[in-house]
Amino acid sequence: MERIVKSVKGTRDFYPEEMAVRRWLVSKVEEVSSAFGYQAYDGPCLETIDLYAAKSGEELVKEQAFVFPDRSGENIALRPELTPTLARMVASRQNELVFPCRWWSFGPFWRYERPQKGRTREFFQWNIDLIGSDHISADAELIAVAAEFLRGVGLKPDQVKILINDRRLMDAELSRIGIQAELKPAVLRLIDRIDKQTADVWDRNALELGLNSEQLEALKSLLSNTDLWQQSRELSALFASLEALGVREYTAFEPKIIRGLDYYTGTVFEARDTTGSFRAILGGGHYANLVGDVGGRPLPGVGFAMGDVVILLLLESLGLIPAVNAAADAVFVSVFDENCQTISSRVSARLRRAGFKVLTYPGTEKLAKQLKYADRLGARAALVIGPDEIARGEVVLKDLASRTQQVVPEAELENQLARILAQRPAL
Repeated sequence: MERIVKSVKGTRDFYPEEMAVRRWLVSKVEEVSSAFGYQAYDGPCLETIDLYAAKSGEELVKEQAFVFPDRSGENIALRPELTPTLARMVASRQNELVFPCRWWSFGPFWRYERPQKGRTREFFQWNIDLIGSDHISADAELIAVAAEFLRGVGLKPDQVKILINDRRLMDAELSRIGIQAELKPAVLRLIDRIDKQTADVWDRNALELGLNSEQLEALKSLLSNTDLWQQSRELSALFASLEALGVREYTAFEPKIIRGLDYYTGTVFEARDTTGSFRAILGGGHYANLVGDVGGRPLPGVGFAMGDVVILLLLESLGLIPAVNAAADAVFVSVFDENCQTISSRVSARLRRAGFKVLTYPGTEKLAKQLKYADRLGARAALVIGPDEIARGEVVLKDLASRTQQVVPEAELENQLARILAQRPAL
């Protein structure tokens, strides 16, 4: 037997069961995005590397992007994130769009990561942005979208928190403890890695950046001050808005939240499980210059992204992924024998035109085998139409969940099927 070719490292196969879960997740994303008035959009999976060099951090461009030359010699990247594409798209039609605009997308992305729990090289990601407003209520709205999504998939405030900070506050505090302007970007990146390094390594890296021991201690004190937000007019207004939006319980201030991407300029946030067992579920923040670096007029905005890997691992660990089945609301139409093939096909076509999902078995295998097939797929109901039923204008309707059956006049078939399917709605 020949060896089966392996899939590419860091990618995943989506069999129908996994695909059903992915579609369920997308449905929850679409549900909450639409509830807040956001419109769906998407961009290409290929962009020039120059686009990411303009908008993304150095680490993302040089270490994580999949880059290759096309036949003309231009360096092309598989998209590692969507915000630079969003910036380009907005800049291209800046004079035509109505601002503020609300856009969301869900699609595939690629990063050259070391595959591990919660991290793959190919992943699917929800991106959502409010563009064209600098008001703190815009930041609050995006955080509320995130919170309502978490609520919608069954996560409670004691299981997950959206941790919030503000780069403006941190910039002022870094100045207060004597950190020079030229060191601030490196210090912010250091703060962003605080949970990824041991305490002694982190301290050593801080000193190697040029901080003295007094500044280091002041920085650590700053990062442990959970009441610091009260000194920020923006964060005080933000938390008040979150209270009014009914999601305050899902949020908390966390001075260690910085976000590594260079384009964030104000509010930043991440959602994390309260046990600390998983990576960040989602993350985002406020940016002051969305399109300026790609040739457009500067626009403020706020947005976040959520990959599908961590959220599904968390939901699975808590037993919150529903038992989704692509055939859960399907009707199986059997073929009694060759003589009944035509009538079974006509009934199948009739039910599809009426809006039902219909499955059949190719050929005329024994009825028991056909019904076993329908049962294993998880079909909700099955029809048997034999010579006797045809003669009487009837159909045997089997409820595969309750293991009951009834004889139904053909004219009443749609109504009876609808009644059975309504007893256990498909997920």
